[in-house]
Order: sequence, then structure tokens, then C-alpha cells
Amino acid sequence: MIDEAAPKPRRLRNIAELAKLAGVSAGTVSRALAGKGLVRAETRERIQALAREHGFRPNQMASGLRTGQTGVIGIAIPLGHEQGQHISDPFFMSLLGNLADTLVDRGYDIILRKCLPNQDPDWLDRLTVSGMVDGVLLIGQSDQFETIERVAASYLPLVVWGTYRQNQTHCAVGTDSFAGGQLAANHLLSSGKQRIVFLGDTRGLEIERRLAGARAALEAAQAPHWMEHYAVPLSADQMAEAIGSALEVMDPRTDAIFAASDLIAMTAIRLLHERNRSVPGDIAVIGFDDLPVAEQTTPQLTTIKQDVANGARAMASCLMRRMRGETVPSQTMPARLILRGSA
Repeated sequence: MIDEAAPKPRRLRNIAELAKLAGVSAGTVSRALAGKGLVRAETRERIQALAREHGFRPNQMASGLRTGQTGVIGIAIPLGHEQGQHISDPFFMSLLGNLADTLVDRGYDIILRKCLPNQDPDWLDRLTVSGMVDGVLLIGQSDQFETIERVAASYLPLVVWGTYRQNQTHCAVGTDSFAGGQLAANHLLSSGKQRIVFLGDTRGLEIERRLAGARAALEAAQAPHWMEHYAVPLSADQMAEAIGSALEVMDPRTDAIFAASDLIAMTAIRLLHERNRSVPGDIAVIGFDDLPVAEQTTPQLTTIKQDVANGARAMASCLMRRMRGETVPSQTMPARLILRGSA
């Protein structure tokens, strides 16, 4: 007995062929594939089933010319003062993954760009006027606050992960970094720590606010204390060297480190162990982010949590509303102290 496979359905090339097969007009097919309510439900379902069966997908560029929409969201990571930072940075990957899941669930494709403003000063203008995207999400403000403000004044569908400044133009969604800095410092003070070192590069607005919050908490404490600051880049290629240099020169009485990110904190713990310094026995260490890997350090990392999953959903929601022409305010999410073993 010869088992003959059933012939595969012929692949359709355009809407006209699908319309002929379905016995309806091309306009009805176009509306059905767009999911519009002008087509009866049973007709829409039959057309969509035929499209799936015959491997038909409408030409997105042609559809975009008709509707003025591309179905694509641009996600950009501006690296102004941190040109050596990689897209594979754990925080970037966490936020990017949540954004991608949220946008794909809403039916959008995404394009990703790593932008180096020092090499391309028009990086944001180039993306917003490209005609390739319906809206833009930025992961971080870097040192590009003024550029973002300028573009946002004339381009509404733009949402940024970052810090809100009073009266700013662009829509920012992010954690209250100032309050997070206060939480970190107050926890260290309540644990009896008095000599704290902050590790981070404050040219980035979020990190500057974390340090400002920590300093405000120390000033309000009315107890003997001090804080030193050492600039540590977020670039993994340079981070360890900068932290190592800070450990060599910082006051030997230092009893706590507040790191601007979990990655800085985890690197500091590793380097302290290499120098036979115990954590938290000799020096307490607290991070900022609450990445999944924060529970895998020894000891597990005490940190300030950024709710990346809810943040990604908020960014997408704000962007969708702005794409509809609404003026949506910035959203600042609360920071939360996550207590583990390092501080």
C-alpha cells in the first residue's frame, strides 16, 4: 500500500487571490485580516482560517502605506557616558525581555537599536522621523536628558525608562531612585553602619538620584557618619578595575558599600572575598535592581528592588495611549528594600 501525503494548500500571493478563494471582495479581506468589526464574525473567522491554511500574511509595508501605521515599535538604548556598556547587561536584558513580551502580546513587532550619541548626535531624531516605527521606547536616559526633552517637544509617542524631573516634557516611567537611596542608607544606618562608600557613575540621572537620596538620609540621621563616593562605570569591561582601585584607596574603617546597581554590588562582593574581607562581617554590601541573579551570590544580595515587569507594562501602556494622541504623565514606581544576607 502506498501512503501518499495530502498535497499542501497553494500559497497565496496577495489579497486578491485570498478574496477570490473566499468569495468576497478584497476590501472585506483587508478588514477581516485587520480584525475590524465591520465584517461579520463568521466571515472574519473563515477568512482568517483560509489565510492561515494558505500561509498568507499581508504585506506590512503596503498595509502601512494605507493605514499610516507600521505595526513596529522602536526600542533604543542610548549610551552617552557609558559607551562601553553592553546590551547583554543583565538589567537591560531583564527590561528588554519584559518589553518584548508585552509588545508582542499586543501584536507589535520591535526593532532594537544601541545608540552612541557621541558618534551620532542625531540618534533620536533619526529614529523618530524614519517612518519605520509607530512609537519609540528608550531604555535609560544616560546623559541625554536635554536631547530627549527636545525631541519629545514635537514627538508624542515617546516613553522613557528613567527618572522624572519636575516640569520635564518627556514621559518617564521608572523607580523612585531618590527614595531607593534613602531606603538603602537608612537600612545601613539602622544596622549600625557609619562609614559608607557609594559606588557608581553619577553622570546618569538615575544613579545621581540614588546617591542624593542616600546623602539626604545620612544628613537627617543626626549620628556620626560619613559617605565617600567613587565613580564606577556600568561597563562590565571596566567595572572590576574601578572597584578594585576604590577598595585600595578607601578609608580602612569603611563598614558598608551602597552600589548603584546589583552588578556593581556583586562584583564588589567578589573582590572583597579575594581580599579576605567578609561580607557582611567586615563590610556590608547593598545593591540596586533586584536582578534574578541577586539570590545566587554568596551571601545573597540585599538590594533595592526595581519592579521591571510592572515597569515594562506601564511603559507599553503609556506608549499606546500616546500613539492615540493622548498626553500621558510620567509614572514613578515605589522602591522596595529586599533584605537578604549581604547587609
